Amino acid sequence: MRVLGIETSCDETAAAVVDGRRGLLSNVVSSQLHLHRKYRGIVPELASRAHLQKIAGVIETACDEAGGGALDAVAYTQGPGLMGPLLVGKVAAQTLARILGVPLVGVNHLEGHIFATELTQELHFPLVALIVSGGHTDLVLSRGPGRYRVLGRTRDDAAGEAFDKVARMLGLGYPGGPVIDRRAASGDPRAVEFPRPYMPDTWDFSFAGLKTAVLYHLQRRGGKKLSESEIDDICASFQDAIVDTLVQKTLAAAANFSVKDVALGGGVAANSRLREVLAARGVERGLRVVMPPRSLCTDNGAMIAQVAVHRLKRGRLSNILRSDPSLSFQNWGA
Repeated sequence: MRVLGIETSCDETAAAVVDGRRGLLSNVVSSQLHLHRKYRGIVPELASRAHLQKIAGVIETACDEAGGGALDAVAYTQGPGLMGPLLVGKVAAQTLARILGVPLVGVNHLEGHIFATELTQELHFPLVALIVSGGHTDLVLSRGPGRYRVLGRTRDDAAGEAFDKVARMLGLGYPGGPVIDRRAASGDPRAVEFPRPYMPDTWDFSFAGLKTAVLYHLQRRGGKKLSESEIDDICASFQDAIVDTLVQKTLAAAANFSVKDVALGGGVAANSRLREVLAARGVERGLRVVMPPRSLCTDNGAMIAQVAVHRLKRGRLSNILRSDPSLSFQNWGA
């Protein structure tokens, strides 16, 4: 079973071919980072136009790198995401599926992040999945493909969004996650005592207050210029506050629901400190922690194709093929 996956939910134009037996055959991603960096965030109209320009070439390259051969299905991201980019991917997928006479499969973008790990290692169910990105911080209990219970979500800023905003305060540019991760490696995580928003009575997340704590810390300096080492210390302290919060809530959820497996996914899953701490603390508690390689943490078509493989195996095609910027998790598994 060979599936072409198309992902255009935000600012990456991506396509990949996944074989149900042989695994990942190709994975092509065209980034728009250079277009949006000067605006310090994603501009939806620019993103849509860039997807239109790149989508045909990205799909063709993905098929060529997979060695050609017939496709058994085409999958695309239904949502969540930006409506304009989502529509570009949907129309491209619909057109190709109709030309080839193969099934069209709509996939939830967040579900894809859970199954990105499965492209390199096996997932064991039940599991608790932590999905962290620029727009989402979700904690999900999954008892198998298509069987989900959303335990908690972000109430305000997602983890990746908080990274971007703090990087902007420090004048570090966009996107904030990679540069804070890099600067934190040279800093002292105990230099500044930033709060940990654990919110013990809920599985939800909230990082707006932590972001504000960084702002207040900078304001108390009265406009005094930060040294490079001070910036490193703030990055390390802020990053540790986010990582501690994410890891503690995830492991607490695993214990609460008697789950022995934890999966990490999403763009922030590439953060080196998060990967290190989650893996180490998971082992201490007797948990199996799995995560995708960094190349599959950010948005990609492979994760979309992998979910489609599961749906096709179970004959669970989407009844309504639409684009939905606010798409929630849907249970389709038996």
